[in-house]
Amino acid sequence: MSMKLINVGFGNMVVQERIVAIVSPDSAPVKRLVADAKETGRVIDVSCGRRTRAVILTDSGYVILSSLQTETVGNRVGDAEESPPQEKTVGERDLEKPAKAGRQGGKK
Repeated sequence: MSMKLINVGFGNMVVQERIVAIVSPDSAPVKRLVADAKETGRVIDVSCGRRTRAVILTDSGYVILSSLQTETVGNRVGDAEESPPQEKTVGERDLEKPAKAGRQGGKK
């Protein structure tokens, strides 16, 4: 089983299967939800001090604050679902040692 990671901004990743919802932080219920999560220590702020534009809810009860737009995070989740899993295989060329860099012709 492959684990797909979603970039939620500034190099921070979330496992796609754990995401329950991506919502806008502007409504009163979401603001209450974020405040309650802060009180219980269930907030992960990955906005790096910028304005929160998306709130990501996880199946484990954590609330992730991102500075990316909700649409951007949603598109990244959708793109990850559509892309086939990437399998890495080691070919013969991968096992070869690279040639040593040396002088090519010429005299000292």
